[in-house]
Amino acid sequence: MNRRARPYFLTFLVFAGISAHAQPRGGPDPALVAARNATEKELQSIAIVDRKLMVAMRDGKRMATDVYRPRDTSKKYPVIFVRTPYNFNYWDVRNGAPGDMSAALQAVKRGYAYVEMNERGHFFSEGDYDILGAPLSDGDDAISWMASQPWSNGKVGTIGCSSTAEWQLGVAALGNKGFAAMIPQGFGAGVGRVGPYYEQGNWYRGGAVQMLFIAWLYGEQNQVRPMFPPNTSQSDLIRASKLFDLAPQMPPVDWAVALRHLPEMDIIKAVGGPRGIFADSMPVSTDGAMIRRTPNSPAWYRGGLWHDDKPVNVPGFWFMSWYDVSVGPNLAAYNYVRRTARPEVGNQQYAVIAPTLHCSYRRASEDTVVGERHVGDARLDYDALTYGWFDHFLKGEDNHVLQTMPKVRYYTMGMNKWQTSDTWPPQSAQPVTWFLSSGGKANSLFGDGALSAAAPAADQADGFTYDPMNPVPSYGGNVCCTGNAVTGGAFDQRKMETRADILVYCTDPLKEGVEVSGPIDATLYVSSDAKDTDFTVKLIDVYPDGTAFNLDETIQRVRYRNGYDKPLAWMEPGKVYEMAIQPMNTSNYFAAGHRIRVEISSSNFPRFDRNLNTGGNNYDETEGVVAHNAVHHSSQYPSRITVSVVKKASP
Repeated sequence: MNRRARPYFLTFLVFAGISAHAQPRGGPDPALVAARNATEKELQSIAIVDRKLMVAMRDGKRMATDVYRPRDTSKKYPVIFVRTPYNFNYWDVRNGAPGDMSAALQAVKRGYAYVEMNERGHFFSEGDYDILGAPLSDGDDAISWMASQPWSNGKVGTIGCSSTAEWQLGVAALGNKGFAAMIPQGFGAGVGRVGPYYEQGNWYRGGAVQMLFIAWLYGEQNQVRPMFPPNTSQSDLIRASKLFDLAPQMPPVDWAVALRHLPEMDIIKAVGGPRGIFADSMPVSTDGAMIRRTPNSPAWYRGGLWHDDKPVNVPGFWFMSWYDVSVGPNLAAYNYVRRTARPEVGNQQYAVIAPTLHCSYRRASEDTVVGERHVGDARLDYDALTYGWFDHFLKGEDNHVLQTMPKVRYYTMGMNKWQTSDTWPPQSAQPVTWFLSSGGKANSLFGDGALSAAAPAADQADGFTYDPMNPVPSYGGNVCCTGNAVTGGAFDQRKMETRADILVYCTDPLKEGVEVSGPIDATLYVSSDAKDTDFTVKLIDVYPDGTAFNLDETIQRVRYRNGYDKPLAWMEPGKVYEMAIQPMNTSNYFAAGHRIRVEISSSNFPRFDRNLNTGGNNYDETEGVVAHNAVHHSSQYPSRITVSVVKKASP
């Protein structure tokens, strides 16, 4: 990972008990060093510590593993398992002090064994990294190893966020008897296909590439790295880890500039990054480069991703965020497991949906701010929730946690409070549809676009020019992991809405408040003089003073309008096409006097890659064509947006 980009990843590393090991300017922080030393000393006093174990997988490759367990050997203990591609080396080489051992200390104090393991191809772990390959079998082997240890009670629970969570669903589907409970958090990169979503692990949205993975893989796919000989002793590995944590010093990258490079397949190469699975056909993968795949390529179904044809029968406590990159597929996966698991396990699925960025649950404060928007006190006692869960399922304690825990706990922005429901969306949520209309000039904030209760009789299409060399810049949003290219969250969109290539449709000021909690579906009737293009949609809460905060965003590549498993569908000039847009999701209270706004354009870059409009591969092209696109709205072409309105909401 680019170390200057680490603040974007720090939250979920710390959440999983993994230190980012970033050295502060001016040398080590004495207070930090003292606190880390005190934690390590206390941990050593109460735990049997076994670091740099090399645990063999079924193919003989060994994964670096640290184990912490209570000193009382007369008992057997359940395991809390953290498996990650990130650096958990116990010694912070750059600060000359122990790493953050607080998660291990807390687990041992509560009567658990705490196990950390690096994914293959990272740091001290052997083998080659493949984001879609070995993670499935390695996770299964790791759980079997832990459940069979003489100090284990045979029950393993998993926890972690982002890449420390994404493997959990796929492994849960294997039915390992030792896998007793899971807490996946911000786990979208582990969801392949579910319902209408073919995101294939955050790789796509509506068939367009989500560019976050390009920045992320820059620091994760490097296979040219130092390794110790297989016969190196555990004691020598421990000594070596105080000198070398094997973390690569990646050159800093200005991703806001780098992601503009064409062809797209050469972006990592252009910034001097390593070869790997992004654009190169590596020996580790027989399925070719990721950037060359389509949303329904067989390659996505041969590895570690979970898809909605795989049964999951593990109790799950799912954590999601409204401003994360893939809350829609995450919610769809949660609902699918509730519906398809064995009845007793389906009833053991619970969810929390926070108003935060990716893996930023613990950053919520008494006055939580996401981007520029204040959303109130979004704190939760995450330790009480997670350990109550583990105590019940791993220790068998009759602590009544399931009797007191709502099936879905979700935070409604605007109302600024936690709410509960037995289902998602809430049972009282009903679809309400607004139709797009205008006098043919919905371009920009100053146009005449409107959202109306009925479709207009006649079509006065709104046209705009989409130039892939001058795309609409991403501004805020539901993002993750793009380095400095995009800052996530809610930001006032008015400065973006001055562009003529953004169509703006808005309701009149609401006479009564409206809670929108659930999916948001958009159907557009579109035309273009290009063979292929994209259409983007953004949902916005407009305050009485005009401030316009984005809630969620989506995109659809027109070539996939008939389905990702169907032949590509090219456009013909002069023809109008109906197109369902991949759903958005939120929970937001539009207070009286606010307005609901929808933005439509053809780019949101670099949140999504640019469609060069040629009908070609897109990833290997260096030149695009300008597209003249239009959105049609009439009784014949009822372009519309349908939201989930919870009746009788009150702030």
